[in-house]
Amino acid sequence: MKAVVFAYHNVGARCLPILLAHNVEVPLVVTHRDNPAENIWFDSVVSVAAERGIPAITPDDPNVGEIVTRVRALNPDFLFSFYYRQMLKPLLLAIPKRGALNMHGSLLPNYRGRAPVNWAVINGETETGATLHFMVEKPDAGDIVIQQAVPILPNDTALEVFNKVTAAAAQALDHSLPGLLAGTAPRTPQDLSKGSYFGARKPEDGRIDWSWPAARIHNLVRGVAPPYPGAFSTINGKTLRVLKTQFSARAAADREIPALYCDSDHFYALCGDGQTLELLQLELDGVPCTPAALQRELISTTYNPA
Repeated sequence: MKAVVFAYHNVGARCLPILLAHNVEVPLVVTHRDNPAENIWFDSVVSVAAERGIPAITPDDPNVGEIVTRVRALNPDFLFSFYYRQMLKPLLLAIPKRGALNMHGSLLPNYRGRAPVNWAVINGETETGATLHFMVEKPDAGDIVIQQAVPILPNDTALEVFNKVTAAAAQALDHSLPGLLAGTAPRTPQDLSKGSYFGARKPEDGRIDWSWPAARIHNLVRGVAPPYPGAFSTINGKTLRVLKTQFSARAAADREIPALYCDSDHFYALCGDGQTLELLQLELDGVPCTPAALQRELISTTYNPA
């Protein structure tokens, strides 16, 4: 069997070797050039391909005639997309004899679209996973082959959940490949009316509104925690980046809601629902922030965000 692989990120770096372990011939890998403006914290698919002697190309658009012609000439049985960031259009999807499949980082049909792990954490989900599905022109909408669930614990960050999902994706691919190669893999149609779709996130989406309930703020903080851009607020024109929080039973009597305040060596946020979060890790204008530094910015012991 022969497969052309479109891949990027950790899921791509983990799944490509699994194809090879199942004796799938991979004559070409299509990936992305790293963006110098992006925080590249993840594994390199180019390096994995080079280690195994597989040609790798990085077109701006994989759907142009030149790339389509090159892929068609390889006469692949499958196309696989492992966290590749661009949609493959019908001309590419029609090439493989046995189908084109994508590995998506959620339990479809929930969280179709972009940044599924981040959105699941931000929305307070307790479970997500990886789904291997056949590709159609509509994003993340084709028949499901296999799903592997993972838990989201109350204080898990998006990175911690993404690492679980990466392992789940590798496991799902390993389990499903024998059936795919034999032509016996299941295909379960999706009911998109029972799912959800989310778009890409921007750094500005990490802005905290302290009038929100504590759980919503906590979920946002962990959903965009490093290596993602992070949740943030503004104090005296300076950016307060909130990197880690936990719920606190500490009472905040006689304070207006919402409020940020310091107590000894601890930071607290009295949130819109009256619950308190301890702010465990902070940066002020990019510099790790001590209680004394934040106290100086607050001037008094209470800061009421507008």
